[in-house]
Formats: sequence, structure tokens, C-alpha cells
Amino acid sequence: MSAPAPARPNAAPPAPASPSARDRALAVFRSLPGPLVGLVVIVIVMSVLSPYFLTSRNLLNIVSAVSAIGIMAVGAALVIIIGGIDLSVGSVLAITAMFSAWLFKGHGMPFGAALVCALLLGAAIGLVNGLLATKGRVQPFVATLATMSAAAGLALYITDGNPITSFPSWFLALTENVPGTQIPVQGLIMVAVYLGAAFWLRYRPDGRALYAIGGNEEVARLSGLRVTSLKIRVYVIAGVLAAIAGMLTTSRLDSAQPSAGSTDLLNVIAVVVIGGASLAGGSGTMLGTFVGLLIIGTLNNGMSLLNVSPNLQPVVIGVVIIAAVMSDRGGRARLRGGH
Repeated sequence: MSAPAPARPNAAPPAPASPSARDRALAVFRSLPGPLVGLVVIVIVMSVLSPYFLTSRNLLNIVSAVSAIGIMAVGAALVIIIGGIDLSVGSVLAITAMFSAWLFKGHGMPFGAALVCALLLGAAIGLVNGLLATKGRVQPFVATLATMSAAAGLALYITDGNPITSFPSWFLALTENVPGTQIPVQGLIMVAVYLGAAFWLRYRPDGRALYAIGGNEEVARLSGLRVTSLKIRVYVIAGVLAAIAGMLTTSRLDSAQPSAGSTDLLNVIAVVVIGGASLAGGSGTMLGTFVGLLIIGTLNNGMSLLNVSPNLQPVVIGVVIIAAVMSDRGGRARLRGGH
């Protein structure tokens, strides 16, 4: 019986197997942001359930319907990135809309000047929020809860709860289509706001500093960042954006309503959270917020097309918020575990 042949010492190791097409497809799928995957799934489901969903008119209606909420969500996202919260955005929408209408109709002020005053009022409320949260060391939840209550009361007080109607035609054109197209002007305004905020967060030092403040405020302060002034600026921006949303709402309805925006807070917070921003601060992007906005808009529009009860729709939104928060916690746990 002959002895077995010895192994060759210089034999090359076997080449690793190249990943299959299935593995590559799974890798690409896992690299996609979760909110984007969720949006694609919702669009597919809604397009199957309703033949009217994917029509161009319906898609543009979604953009028009979410424009005001989307603009408020930009400010809310910036506040959440620095680790704060702003509960007053809906009430700021109402008081600024009523204030401009009250100056125009009740005191004869030119409407353009009245709109500037409304923007200044939104900035002033944001300034109060920022000062309370920084100089006053009041929890942002409590500070903005107080201004939310005060602004909502003032919106009712200045006109005894009565709406104001009939505004100039040039103002109503803000929520009409671009002449000769089906593109809504308010949608273009919203996209411009998102692009401006995204540019600031990505390319400007002050914008990038917001993530450092939200991640660890004390470390950011020791690093030389102007934490207090930046936080106040963010709250002022949120107030101004809520005032712009109030203008669009008034233009769309041709009426300033003292109760406008009272139900928008849930949707605004939902947009930011579903978009991937962490309520703990330090994370969030404008692209994610925009995707979260489309998810909320698509869900609301799809449920209306399917005749889902309006009383049930907030329940669905609440479930989506919980799912987004649990997904965020799961992702953070995986990162801590090194997976």
C-alpha cells in the first residue's frame, strides 16, 4: 500500500466565492434608508388599492396639501436636531395668519406690510421660545407649551373667534398653479425652503454645528461653538417658517381661521420622526424629513381615497410614529453592538 502524496506547500488558497445576484440585491436593499423603503411600499400598496392614486392630478394634490405642514416640519426638524422640541408651531401659524388679516381688514394696513408684520411676530415668538429655553433654562417642552397656549388664545381674542375672509388676488395666487402648468406655486415654495435648509445644514459651519449641539451640548460649548445664539436662531427660524405656513394656509382658504393649525402639530412631529430624526437630538436630515412628509401626505391621501374614517386616520399615523421610533431605537442598538 503506497503512502498518500504530500500536499503541495505552494498551492494557492481557493478563491472566495463571488457574491450572488441575490446577495448583491439584498446588500443594496439594506443600504437604502428605511423611510424611503417605507414610502415605496406605501405607494405600491395605495396604487394597487385605488386606481386614482397614481394620477398626476392626485400626486400634485398631495404636494399642495402637505406644503404648509412641510414648511413647519423644516423648522421642527432643526429644533429637534439641537435636542429641543417646538410645540407652538401650529399656534404660531394661527396667530400670525389672524394678525396679518386683522391689520389688513381691521386697521387698513397695506396687505404686504401686514404680511411683514406677521413674519416679525413669528420671529418674535420664536425668539421668546429660544430665550426661555436658553437664558431662562426652561425645558423646551414647557416653554413652547406655554407659548402654544398663549398664541392660540390670542388668535381667538383679537377677532373674538371670527374668521376673516377676502384677500388680494396676488396673495391668493400663492396657492394656485404656475401659469400654463399644473405645478402648484406653494409646492415650489416648499421645495425652496427644503433646499435652503439642506444647504445650510450640509455646507455652512453654523448649520453643521447644530448636530454637535444636539449630540452633546456641553462638549459643543467647550469646543468654542456659540451654543446659545445658535439655539435661539433655530427657534426664530422655526417661528418664521410657521408664519410662512400660515400665509399659505390663509391663501389656500381665502380665509384666516383662528383655529387653523390646531391639528397640525401631530403631523409635523410625525414627519420629522418618521424622516429619521432622533428626539434625543444630534441626527436628522432635510431629505429624511421630506421623505417623512411624503409618507404622511401619501397615507392621508390614500386613506381618504379608500374612504377610511377621518376619526381612524390619526390612529394610523400614531401607529406609524411608534413604528418609526422603534426602528430608530433598533438602529441605535445595532450601532452600539457594532452590527
